[in-house]
Amino acid sequence: MKKRIRLKGRIRTYIQFSIYMGFLLCAVNAAICMLDLRAGLVLGIFTLFYFGVTLTLYFYNKPIIMNELISFATEYGQIQRKLLREMHIPYALLDEDGKVIWTNAAFENVVHHAKGYNKSVTGLFPTITKDKLPMEEETGETQCDLEYEGSEYLARFKRISLQDMVDHSDMIDATDYNGYLIAMYLFDETALHIALKEVDDQSLAVGMIYLDNYDEALESVEEVRRSLLIALIDRKVNKYISALDGICKKLEKDKFLVILRKKAVAQLKTSRFDLLEEVKTVNIGNEMAVTLSIGVGLDGLTYAQNYEFARTAIDLALGRGGDQAVIKTPESITYYGGKSQQVEKNTRVKARVKAHALREIITGKDKVLVMGHRMPDVDSFGSAVGIYRIATTLGRKCHIVLDEPTTAIQPLVDLFTDNPEYDEDMIIKGQQAIEMAGNSTVLVVVDVNKPSITECPELLRCCKSIVVLDHHRQGTETIENATLSYVEPYASSACEMVSEVLQYTYDNIKIRSEEADCMYSGIMVDTNNFMTKTGVRTFEAAAFLRRSGADVTRVRKMFREDAQEYKARADAVSQAEIYRQCFAISICMAEDLPSPTVIGAQAANELLNIKGIKASFVLTDYQGRIYVSARSIDEVNVQIVMERMGGGGHMNVAACQMEGVGIVEAIGALKRTIDDMVDGGEI
Repeated sequence: MKKRIRLKGRIRTYIQFSIYMGFLLCAVNAAICMLDLRAGLVLGIFTLFYFGVTLTLYFYNKPIIMNELISFATEYGQIQRKLLREMHIPYALLDEDGKVIWTNAAFENVVHHAKGYNKSVTGLFPTITKDKLPMEEETGETQCDLEYEGSEYLARFKRISLQDMVDHSDMIDATDYNGYLIAMYLFDETALHIALKEVDDQSLAVGMIYLDNYDEALESVEEVRRSLLIALIDRKVNKYISALDGICKKLEKDKFLVILRKKAVAQLKTSRFDLLEEVKTVNIGNEMAVTLSIGVGLDGLTYAQNYEFARTAIDLALGRGGDQAVIKTPESITYYGGKSQQVEKNTRVKARVKAHALREIITGKDKVLVMGHRMPDVDSFGSAVGIYRIATTLGRKCHIVLDEPTTAIQPLVDLFTDNPEYDEDMIIKGQQAIEMAGNSTVLVVVDVNKPSITECPELLRCCKSIVVLDHHRQGTETIENATLSYVEPYASSACEMVSEVLQYTYDNIKIRSEEADCMYSGIMVDTNNFMTKTGVRTFEAAAFLRRSGADVTRVRKMFREDAQEYKARADAVSQAEIYRQCFAISICMAEDLPSPTVIGAQAANELLNIKGIKASFVLTDYQGRIYVSARSIDEVNVQIVMERMGGGGHMNVAACQMEGVGIVEAIGALKRTIDDMVDGGEI
């Protein structure tokens, strides 16, 4: 049976209104007939005529009206299609799989494809993969940024459901149909991004430049030439900053304040802060080259915040040994330089000042807790023993926090275990320390300034008064809100620092032979038998400990190695791979031994004895982690290599830990890091 098109809604009511009025006229005619038959007869004849004309017009005009409506709808659809086709915003329709179904002229102009491109949109824009398209009803709209032929676009996608069309279609019969189309719009944001970048490039950056070794460099040149050396350095710094269209103002004899545009900081990054190397070329007979530390703060919300970022950055640069630049933003901290060895300070003024401050802090509290780093070494435990002696001499109860002694420090721990001269609770575990912590307790952290690798990180949150004594270069992660921080990267070991502080804390302080042995051992191990990072103050500290009862022979016998450990270390050395002709990389297979990481570190030291080796890296697989020990003599800063891999340390002694990777993957990651840094000129 042929289906007819029927009108509905208000237009149907409007067309049929005259018929309804005819029925009303019939009712009126019936009422009049009751009153006057002749008048009703006349009205009845009119009613019949009215119905005849109305029905004739209704059935005659209905198809004409329908045709007009259909023509209007068709023309309206064509107009809509034309408007969409000629819309200035690039527009395309995609199917569920991201295949292009229809495009407008603007889209075709962008992609340079004529009408009828019916391939995946990923072929046009590789960054638009299927996961970027709206897959679920909840995420009906998505967007992403993309670049195409030098222009930058914001692509927006809108999911268009076809469920309603299927439900009311006479052509498609489907149940539970979830088909949809995806409308794609491209908004050209090239000009906006250029404008935003220009505004960002003009934003203010604050920098601070410090001369690391100002006094030492002046002392190395004759007095009549000192003013010339200062003038040449000032000229070098001012000329360099002026070339970047910046402002440089000398605040003190060895400090400069710098104002730059952010665009100039980008130039500094590109040149890798070559001012660090240029200033070393200033030489008028001075035996010591001048080095700089640079701290830059940018992207802060205010100028004051940028200044604070610069202050923090310069402190980090100095804390890491100087001769480097640090850029601090709200999101990150970036390091540049740091290739030269830190110059040892001959003066002990700072040690004396810190010692007096430490004495005031300890005497103001009832208890002292001392903590080193996780998997403690000899230097960590020896410096903790030194703090124990200071606190005990000042009449305060002191405890060393140590969960599990490693085999490396077990001989030292045995000196105090069951020793009647020392309290039974001299060495306690982390949980006991947490229970003891309170407002009347001071926590002294030695040989580490990274909170995540301390023996008991929770203890840092339990103590309000914290003291940090360390000789490692500071990184991004530091112990915050420390009451006293004494970090000296040029020191050979934490035991050296504690030995100096100990001499100034109390007049004629007496230390026992066991304590002297521990601290002497720490210096000896960290300096590799006084061969690495050894300065005048290192020997002075060793001499003080020797006078206090340290026995070299006793210490040497205490640290003699087991035969299996010696073989494991020799095996690591013998299997070393020489990478890029100057980097030694090896694996330490010592899982069955108590302290394989210590053996790996010793093997790394041994590899430096090979001629031509600039840096050594030994990887140890232990308890599901890969431990990397890195060592160098003077040519390579292994600290920045390990920092790139998530670790840290010193310029010559550094390490990192890697989780979730195998030994082969770890070696591959290490080699890629070395390649990137060598090719980029960082090492």
